[in-house]
Amino acid sequence: MGKITIKDVAREAGVSISTVSNALNDVDVLNPETKSHVLKVAQRLNYVPNLNGKLLKSGTTKMLGFFTTSVTGPYFYKLVESMARQCDRLGYGLNVFVTKDKQVVMSNILGRRVDGVIIYEELGIDENDIAAMKKDKIKAVFLDRVLENEGMGSIIFDSFESGYEATKYLIGLGHKKIAYISGVDTMFDSVQRQEGYLAALRQYQLPADDDYILQGYFEEDSTYNAVKSFIRLHPEKLPDAFLAGNDISAIGCIQALKSYGYEVPKDVSVMGFDDIDIAPYYSPPLTTVRNQIARQGMLAIDHLVRMIQKKEQGAVQKLQGELVIRGSSHVKMDRNDRP
Repeated sequence: MGKITIKDVAREAGVSISTVSNALNDVDVLNPETKSHVLKVAQRLNYVPNLNGKLLKSGTTKMLGFFTTSVTGPYFYKLVESMARQCDRLGYGLNVFVTKDKQVVMSNILGRRVDGVIIYEELGIDENDIAAMKKDKIKAVFLDRVLENEGMGSIIFDSFESGYEATKYLIGLGHKKIAYISGVDTMFDSVQRQEGYLAALRQYQLPADDDYILQGYFEEDSTYNAVKSFIRLHPEKLPDAFLAGNDISAIGCIQALKSYGYEVPKDVSVMGFDDIDIAPYYSPPLTTVRNQIARQGMLAIDHLVRMIQKKEQGAVQKLQGELVIRGSSHVKMDRNDRP
């Protein structure tokens, strides 16, 4: 037997197609007995409504889309969980699209597969794409890009200020040779944290050495290899401290230092960003900047839904980081004075 249609339900129930439609859509024009009878017949026949038809009529999907190139790692685990919970509270579903193909992204966005979109900026959405989205009145929230117009907004971390304050903290411990482990050069948070780091070095008149900018891609293994390579090539230039672009990179950095026999924080301080779940329990516990990841996800959904409902226009919201001091950072000691 083929797929059960609304006509089959109507025939089996002995009613018109419009009566079946009213019963399935909970339209309050039927007496309770007729409605109950139709619903029981539909259930017995395993009838599945044609969602595409319903969506065409209503113009909505009650689904939101999150577009990203990856969902691996502690940041995305917490972010997606937070967004999914908030969608559930507001009566929406969440579709997660994981792809590096921008054409796939734009076809899904402009094809109205979802009512609104949340975009993680590594996808490389450019000004032409933004213009196309504005023309089609697509509602969008960006997580790693400052954008503000009638139908688009941003929920971002104040990564410049966090990078500045983190570096200032390390300088306050007496560290003068501080290296920064970046993520991806095109990523908003990585760039902003690096700019904050450089601003603090300038303020305290400390040199910005190009050799002290390492690239770890926000990954443990890549950072581990980058730090090991640096120590092998520049053993005489070991920094007093490493400021890693995220906690995963900080862990990779500590592992690399340990592989060369250095102790953290006795020999070198290491600091990260995000305050992931393992940070307090790692050895040593990570000094980090706590970012409001769950709040970012919740606010992104709230802002998007309110734009869809035409209750507010797009806006930029910056979330402040919080310095969390633990065991991976220490007041600088002269290496010649160490036992």
